[in-house]
Amino acid sequence: MGAEAPGSGPALRELVREAEISLLECKVCFERFGHRQQRRPRNLPCGHVVCLACVAALAHPRTLALECPFCRRACRGCDTSDCLPVLHLLELLGSALRTAPAAHCAAPCGPGALTCHHTFGGWGTLVNPTGLALCPKTGRVVVVHDGRRRVKIFDSGGGCAHQFGEKGDAAQDIRYPLDVTVTNDCHVVVTDAGDRSIKVFDFFGQIKLVIGGQFSLPWGVETTPQNGVVVTDAEAGSLHLLEVDFPEGVLRRTERLQAHLCNPRGVAVSWLTGAIAVLERPLALEPGACSTTVKVFNATMQLIGQVDTFGLSLFFPSKITASAVTFDHQGNVIVADTSSQAVLCLGKPEEFPGEELINM
Repeated sequence: MGAEAPGSGPALRELVREAEISLLECKVCFERFGHRQQRRPRNLPCGHVVCLACVAALAHPRTLALECPFCRRACRGCDTSDCLPVLHLLELLGSALRTAPAAHCAAPCGPGALTCHHTFGGWGTLVNPTGLALCPKTGRVVVVHDGRRRVKIFDSGGGCAHQFGEKGDAAQDIRYPLDVTVTNDCHVVVTDAGDRSIKVFDFFGQIKLVIGGQFSLPWGVETTPQNGVVVTDAEAGSLHLLEVDFPEGVLRRTERLQAHLCNPRGVAVSWLTGAIAVLERPLALEPGACSTTVKVFNATMQLIGQVDTFGLSLFFPSKITASAVTFDHQGNVIVADTSSQAVLCLGKPEEFPGEELINM
């Protein structure tokens, strides 16, 4: 068979899909840009582009001062302007965007298939969220994001029950949160890239402990069944176990579980088997290239499973870029895929890969 013409069929749909994800979506609220007032793309003075609704949400109500959510450069809401290249691209791809089907179809539902039960948040509620965790006792969802209060706690219906963690330089403040976990006794643990520390709060937002000076860049954080905390250090390429007396706010012990990891970010612990999954993000060898690797270690830190972007491409019809990892109650590895805006079940780590999909 002859090669697919680049301007027709699946090749065109893939091109439109890539443009929609990479160029035509606000990276703060993840809504598609449009010609309507609230969705219009706006240039910030630094060159980054966000929608007008996010400009309004980020700007101070009286002074209109705001900070770019990406490079942190200060500016004013009135200093923004329409991003004409994006508006022109919307016009060029208008019909294709209206008719292009989703990049993937969900896998047939069967035993163990992933199902979306509930969604909440969205524009105005969360700003560039970077991590979430489930409280094992209350069932509430804790999210860290770039809002004025960095930690938001939602009830089971999606309503905001509580928020805390002002942006600032004080010990109890949170500058740039990367991830969050909730311990078995309902303490909230946040990794803060601003001062390269780990901060422990009670469930009401009172600071209990700040662990600083031990990490180059703490990133992913997760609770173990024994109420320990595992943390990845992205710059040092390591994985650590922390034993903390949470009620007393005292760090008892630290242990380095793994070294020589490649820019580790997300981390997850299986409560069924004790296995630990680490999401690596190797540095790109060329501009625009992006690859991820999921490594799974057993309870004794022996590698039992590994799969990367290339390995998954042999079994899946599109590039997969994992941005988060977790386990389900059966010990299957689940990843969030930013390329297809989907959640993938990779199956048991000993049987990588084997996917089921839910489109987001």
